[in-house]
Amino acid sequence: MKSRLLRTIIILIGAASLLVYFTNISLSQLNKQKDKKRSFDEQIIDNAESLLVQGKKVFRFETFGDEVFWTDALKLHLAIEGAGFGGVGDGLTPREALAAGLKVDLDALPQPLVVKLKKGEVNLDDPAVTLELLRLNAVLGVIGTFDEALVMNISFLPNQQAGPALKSVGLTCAVCHSIVDDAFAPGIGHRLDGWANRDLNVGGIVSLSPDLSAFTNLLGVDETTVRAVLASWGPGKFDAELNLDGKAFRPDGKPAATLIPPAFGLPGFNNHTSTGGWGTVTYWNAFVANLELQGQGVFFDRRLNNAAQYPIAAKAGFGNKRSDPDLVTKHLASLHFYQLAIPSPTPPAGSYDATAAARGAALFTGKAACATCHVPPLFTEPGWNTHKAADICIDDFQANRSPDSSYRTAPLKGLWTHTKGGFYHDGRFASLPDVINHYNTCKNLNLSEQEKSDLVEYLKSL
Repeated sequence: MKSRLLRTIIILIGAASLLVYFTNISLSQLNKQKDKKRSFDEQIIDNAESLLVQGKKVFRFETFGDEVFWTDALKLHLAIEGAGFGGVGDGLTPREALAAGLKVDLDALPQPLVVKLKKGEVNLDDPAVTLELLRLNAVLGVIGTFDEALVMNISFLPNQQAGPALKSVGLTCAVCHSIVDDAFAPGIGHRLDGWANRDLNVGGIVSLSPDLSAFTNLLGVDETTVRAVLASWGPGKFDAELNLDGKAFRPDGKPAATLIPPAFGLPGFNNHTSTGGWGTVTYWNAFVANLELQGQGVFFDRRLNNAAQYPIAAKAGFGNKRSDPDLVTKHLASLHFYQLAIPSPTPPAGSYDATAAARGAALFTGKAACATCHVPPLFTEPGWNTHKAADICIDDFQANRSPDSSYRTAPLKGLWTHTKGGFYHDGRFASLPDVINHYNTCKNLNLSEQEKSDLVEYLKSL
């Protein structure tokens, strides 16, 4: 009886296994048939959607392993949490973070916290609140990792809940190239990816770090000098070539830092940066991820081996960086796709005089000859979109820091979004009228005051 029962069980198990096997084969064949039925156009759409989703995630949240730099080397996390939570100093309060230009994503905040903020029941002078905002992934471009074994008391949480303490911190693309719409308060609102953060005091934030030896060793200067250079940048500026050539100041004594650019409206043209000889959008993504954020990846550019032009980079081997594992390269395609998908923002209704802008459009392509270089609808040149300094009547200091000693023809769409900090790569012209006056003199355009005003309205309309 027992042996018969055992045989029956074995037969049933075998039958079940065969059923699962053939079912899996059938499902596999069905999926293959389904894939064959899907047109190539549908596969393209699926691929585009996948890249868009992945790229948005990379842009907003991917640190490329740069915690090795910001945490292990600079120990920035210790300054953020402060001595009260195992770090150093007073810690970074929300009020100080906002003053430094960091932005808070309103959509990442739980409703109870939003209610308390509205009632003024959240202490913006408490570093614990900053830590909780990081834990919520609410600080644009700043990613905190927390050690759940270490706890702290956060007064605004329901029932005096305990929250985790900061273990590490890393930065993403969004820290410089995203802002918020200030819907709740200045610096707190809905995320706007691609907009230049002209409030961000990069030098001030880096200076919070208790250990700047990574900079002193790289540049061959003392800490006092490093801090003086970082302090010279000011809001909205960053010097991407400092760690290549070591030139912290221009010959006239002004800081060598340049304005943070927007990351929207990028499709259709070649050179991405204001000093145009570097390369395309995806080149610059790899450059920044590896050499500025100091992520862990692979980067190759033999031009950085030129010790005469780039002594710091050549000595550090930046022209052929090989991290293992490579945490950058796998993200470059989707990141590029997402950035190309970010449109230039449309000017708000009533922000410019439409009648005057129409006259300005005719001037732009006619008497003022702006369209010679700023070719519509790209508003930069198809091809190698750069010019020598003499072509635009300015000095060549910043141009000479790039491989081909030129300036890029800046695309103009969405110009109204990044007026803060001035125009040109270094903000040397405070306003659009200043830019137009410069070209009026440089190119002998003989524009009347009315024509200059009309051009301004047209540029505001783009």
